[in-house]
Amino acid sequence: MLSPKKTKFRKQHRGRIKGKSHRGNQISFGKFAIQALEPAWVTAGQIEAGRRTITRTARRGIKIWIRIFPDKPITKKPADTRMGSGKGDTLFWVAVVKPGRILYEMGEVSETVARRAAQIVAYKMRIRTQFLRI
Repeated sequence: MLSPKKTKFRKQHRGRIKGKSHRGNQISFGKFAIQALEPAWVTAGQIEAGRRTITRTARRGIKIWIRIFPDKPITKKPADTRMGSGKGDTLFWVAVVKPGRILYEMGEVSETVARRAAQIVAYKMRIRTQFLRI
């Protein structure tokens, strides 16, 4: 699964997800895209599940661009641990997704196959998405 090789700091604050995506909201590489309509944290496992789904649905000859990367560490303290003693260990990595962000792009495939792949990927994501084409 995706995760950064090295980060400047091991742990981050949770932060807030406000507003719309101003970057990464245009189709840049392929002809078809899957766009987020809601704000959320998309985990590395969800990104990988979407990628696998697209490759399995389209079989051969498809080009895929993953436009998000999980670079935010999410920490959690173990169960039955007393308060204090610092922040917990990194549990998984997430990508912060705002509305309008392009998640995946597809190229060199027919529109019907791309639509079918986008529909199946939408089930895997925990946010509402829409299918875009140039």
